[in-house]
Amino acid sequence: MKKATILLSSLIAVSSVNAQIFSDDFEGYNAGDYIGPPSTEWTTWSGTEGGAEDAQVTTAQASSGTNSIYFSSTSANGGPQDVILDFGQQYTSGVFVFESDFYVDAGNNGYFNFQGTPTPGTTWSLNCNMADGIVSLDDGVTADLALGTYTPDTWFTLRIEANLSTGRWQASMDGVCFGVWANSVNEIASLDLFPINGSSFYVDDISFDHTTYTPAQLNATITGYSFGGIIAGKDENPSVTVANTGTDAITSFDVEVQAFGSTITENVTGVNLAAGQSMVVDFSSAITTGSTEESTTATISNINGGTDGDATDNDACAIVSPVIPAPGKVVVGEEATGTWCPWCTRGTVFMDRYEEDFGEYWAGIAVHNNDPMVVTDYDASIGPLIGGYPSALVDRGADVDPSAMSTDFYTRLQTMPVASINNSSTWNAATRELSVTVEADFTSAANSNYRLACVLTEDGVTGTGSGYDQANAYAGGGNGPMGGYELLPNPVPASQMVYDHVARDIAPDFDGDPNSFPATVNAGEQHSVTFTFTIPQEWNVSMMHIIGLLIDPNGRIDNAGKSMIDGLSSLDEVSNDQSFRMYPNPSSEVTVIEADLAQDAEITLTLTDMAGKVVDARDYGMVTPGTKLPIATSALESGVYIVQLTVNGKLLTKQLVVE
Repeated sequence: MKKATILLSSLIAVSSVNAQIFSDDFEGYNAGDYIGPPSTEWTTWSGTEGGAEDAQVTTAQASSGTNSIYFSSTSANGGPQDVILDFGQQYTSGVFVFESDFYVDAGNNGYFNFQGTPTPGTTWSLNCNMADGIVSLDDGVTADLALGTYTPDTWFTLRIEANLSTGRWQASMDGVCFGVWANSVNEIASLDLFPINGSSFYVDDISFDHTTYTPAQLNATITGYSFGGIIAGKDENPSVTVANTGTDAITSFDVEVQAFGSTITENVTGVNLAAGQSMVVDFSSAITTGSTEESTTATISNINGGTDGDATDNDACAIVSPVIPAPGKVVVGEEATGTWCPWCTRGTVFMDRYEEDFGEYWAGIAVHNNDPMVVTDYDASIGPLIGGYPSALVDRGADVDPSAMSTDFYTRLQTMPVASINNSSTWNAATRELSVTVEADFTSAANSNYRLACVLTEDGVTGTGSGYDQANAYAGGGNGPMGGYELLPNPVPASQMVYDHVARDIAPDFDGDPNSFPATVNAGEQHSVTFTFTIPQEWNVSMMHIIGLLIDPNGRIDNAGKSMIDGLSSLDEVSNDQSFRMYPNPSSEVTVIEADLAQDAEITLTLTDMAGKVVDARDYGMVTPGTKLPIATSALESGVYIVQLTVNGKLLTKQLVVE
């Protein structure tokens, strides 16, 4: 599998004053020695050195010399090894540089993290997962901040440079930078080497150092760049995060992205970006991702009509290696959630993000537990497959956190399905009976052990009882940002909650219809099963989706098909599964709304605060497909707002976070 990598020009200019430096190539140890007892820097999570938590020196592999240290685990919970490299102090400013060589055995994985405070277990600054030739970095809030590739059974050098003064982090592999981002936790105190389940990796030639940083008077810095996605053939809107890391205010600049033979530019004017502030520039124009690897670039220029004092942080480039979807493939993400679960707001945020990022290749299902939206049979069936809440399954594979579904998504997206899935439906408004036919068009041979099932989901679900209050561990911001939930109370009152992707029904059950297919199915054959549902009055059929499932003999979802209800969607101008886009969200200056229209449509908008007060209302009249509808947010107070978009009389609702 190929993933996006990001290249960048040289790191932000720093002074050469060293405050701390450490390196260890493990050549000073003997094979079998524990590294904790003789060292003042190496220890373990619990502080117990020389035992099961500690690492031993081995001669089985080495990047230089003959020695390295080895980590492995087959425990479901990882460990027991849990080694800490103490960086000597908590760094909150200046430029911190970490570098180490890694060797990950084929078919296995590797993992480490940075701890943000001197006491391990308090704050995680960064997580690094290495598996299947992919290095993925996240800060516990945003998945895949940087994605790079490595070759299993081969040594590679991973380097992370964090300018803690400007908030700009970057990562490189063997000297080639593959990510630049603004980390949600901007402090570093130690390294934690911890083998998760399935780990088998070696570490050698490890080092860190720290230098001070002196800002320029006028300095615009790119602290984040995302091309937008890596699915071949998909239109992507790049985004660039620009920070004022100087002392003078920034009032205007241009941002340009070049990719796949196209150049798009955003001219940003009329802003007042004070020192220390940043903003995300979401491009209103899109670039279609090609099918072959390409280097793309992002550049900021014309700062306040001229140049700034440090040009080394004004550009970034990404080598985008597109993922080519298997024909007809749709990946299913089932999120286990509940309104009682304080951490499940994380699942809410990431389910929306995947819907936005993956579009027609993604079918998200929120399976509720012990709340008014529970589907008892569905909940009972998914429970044994997860370890707690929130959890998620991608095509019913391994249990993962909802924030970490993208890796499995890309793997499954490239997995050739046995059949493509198509849904057709008939809706009787008088009886509220919905008849759904799920058809499998086979491209490979199969048998009667395959099964069809059908799930109904609904967006925009609201309620008035206390069961619709959402517990919120992110209230107050103590656990970091989480898509605006840090601005909301704990619990979030039902009046302020809108639930999407809600599983409403599953037929015939979690395992599917055992009589879906004959004993032998040949490639080229078509088979279908019809399911009948009676829709309660309180369900909004115009906000529902049909997700047809093909389940393989091992219980995994082989493929899916996602559609709206026929006869409702055919005349509605909202033509695909994502009713309208809203970006950036969160927003500080302006957000852009774009309805997915098949033809011209009458559109009105109402923006209300959480008290129900209307803060903006607009009648756009007749809108053509592709029209961008900007809404200024700079004058709004920080908080969460409800956007109500009416398209030809159909009401669509989303939440907007204003920072």
